Amino acid sequence: MSRPRAKLTGNFPGCPVESTLSFLDGKWKGVILYHLMNEGTLRFNGLRRHIPSVTQRMLTKQLRELEEAGLISRKVFAVVPPRVDYALTPLGLTMQPVIAALKAWGDAHVICKDGEKRMVSPDEIIEPLAAA
Repeated sequence: MSRPRAKLTGNFPGCPVESTLSFLDGKWKGVILYHLMNEGTLRFNGLRRHIPSVTQRMLTKQLRELEEAGLISRKVFAVVPPRVDYALTPLGLTMQPVIAALKAWGDAHVICKDGEKRMVSPDEIIEPLAAA
């Protein structure tokens, strides 16, 4: 059985794109970083409210991997019930241009409407501009 790509970071041939993507590898990591950039520090349930389709187990797994990579910090408060805050580290803040670029591209090329998601081709973007 092959190991997940995220576990192979020590074996990369040096490609900076592949190495960087290994830290964002996972369906929810970019989304987690996006919400922490926009909202600041969030508790676990706050993240769950922002990402309702993620399971508790998967969110926990992705948060642990982001923490292990040094992109987010986890602060546990010794209170009942337990309280855990997640925030971006200074290294995590350096990902802001990457996440902003992904958001800008999505705003320009992806339409989510009436429960349907589709890509918008460059021709569809240029045509309305030409008609104006």
